Amino acid sequence: MTAALSSLTVARPRRVERVVTGQRTSDGAGVKLTRVLTHDLQRRLDPFLMLDAFGTDNPGDYIGGFPDHPHRGFETVTYMLEGRMRHRDSAGHEGLLTPGAVQWMTAGRGVIHSEMPEQQEGRMEGFQLWLNLPGKDKMSPPWYRDIAPAEIPELRTAEGGTVRVIAGESHGVAGAVQRAVTEPLYLDLHLDPGAVFAQPLAASHNAFVYVYRGAMRIEGTEVPAQRMAILTNDAASDGVILSATADTPARALLIAGAPLAEPIVQHGPFVMNSNEEIFQAVEDFRAGRLA
Repeated sequence: MTAALSSLTVARPRRVERVVTGQRTSDGAGVKLTRVLTHDLQRRLDPFLMLDAFGTDNPGDYIGGFPDHPHRGFETVTYMLEGRMRHRDSAGHEGLLTPGAVQWMTAGRGVIHSEMPEQQEGRMEGFQLWLNLPGKDKMSPPWYRDIAPAEIPELRTAEGGTVRVIAGESHGVAGAVQRAVTEPLYLDLHLDPGAVFAQPLAASHNAFVYVYRGAMRIEGTEVPAQRMAILTNDAASDGVILSATADTPARALLIAGAPLAEPIVQHGPFVMNSNEEIFQAVEDFRAGRLA
């Protein structure tokens, strides 16, 4: 659905603390991607653990996909812009990600899944975000939801912005997913040339913007495409204001959430609160109990 709304007022906007260039790497069976939110930023951007961006017209960069692999202790959010990806997991879930769709998976106590391309040619583009679970929920039952493009609410502002509200709330429009503890906000912003967009943010939440088309300006700092802007934390701030350049449209992800302030111990696909819990996760996986 699409609603036409006027922009909200942000009186004390956040600034850009720093602009980050992601690390080019590969994962799965040789899938080429850019790791935007890296391991060293996990504490700074708590509750978010990782953001990968992938986008290529070369099938050789993605055709191997992500064969069976385990997860425990967090959630994965996959947002597809172009291409088709098939999900299967050990909990019996199966779904097909298509352009504009989202897959939200809670690994909880453990799941083994695969994400494999269902195309032999063409463009594959999208993002995967890792969202931490609080310690009390890390051993919860696995959960999975495919969110079709039509199920993601959209709004249109009078100032020239179109927003897909994947999680949280924007301008009174509730997103497709809500989470009580981490309170994630996940917006896909499409700004017309010269458009301005304001989004209230809780002062206690960590937030960042990843620009993936054009360029955006945030309180005097220009953020070019394929860059992440970490936003300042300021007890007096009440949100963020983004604008596109006068002659070029821009697209970006705006992501924010409530920090858990808990220990983060990661070993590959397992994210827990202690080394002992990691040792148990590895043992459970080797013993076939991670399902």
